[in-house]
Amino acid sequence: MNYSLKQAKHGVIETICGCMYSGKTEELLRQLKRCEYAKQNYQVFKPKIDSRYSDTEVSTHNLQKVPSVVIESPEEIYQHLKHDTQVVGIDEAQFFTPEIVEVVSKLANHGRRVLVAGLDTDWQGLPFGPMPHLLAISDIIRKQYAVCMVCGDSATKTQRLVDNSDDILVGSFNMYEARCRDHFDPELSLRKSKAPQQELNI
Repeated sequence: MNYSLKQAKHGVIETICGCMYSGKTEELLRQLKRCEYAKQNYQVFKPKIDSRYSDTEVSTHNLQKVPSVVIESPEEIYQHLKHDTQVVGIDEAQFFTPEIVEVVSKLANHGRRVLVAGLDTDWQGLPFGPMPHLLAISDIIRKQYAVCMVCGDSATKTQRLVDNSDDILVGSFNMYEARCRDHFDPELSLRKSKAPQQELNI
């Protein structure tokens, strides 16, 4: 490998998780803003599949944005990593392959602070992609909560509203709602779907 991971003495993995509309990306951007105040160099990465609000920026649902490097595989982070980067932000981590776990670990082991944001569960309420492993190896976990769009209580589930059961369906307000456990119905999309398959949310 040609890249250099060497950085500071102590790294850390911080994972921000929750359902859709819980403010995961907003919290990621808040942490990055604090890095600016501390005069720390940071880079942000996001998966190519997420182009809902911008092709080249990480964006919240209310359109707060920060420039990012768009990648298809976790290993591409090494290719774009700058030698003076102290903080690495990664959004929508649930969409990456399991290799993201090794990449994040290496970055932290070589002294970088790694901020990872992603959905912890999918549209069926099941653990999403590499997120369970990332949570297990994290030094700090920030669990975000949304508001149930049925009753107004705290929400931890992502409700898919459309008749689609693909594993991955990237969407936003017209396709998903935040729901509490009582009002979460993982069978809703399956009942609507004409050709049941299986799928995940963002």
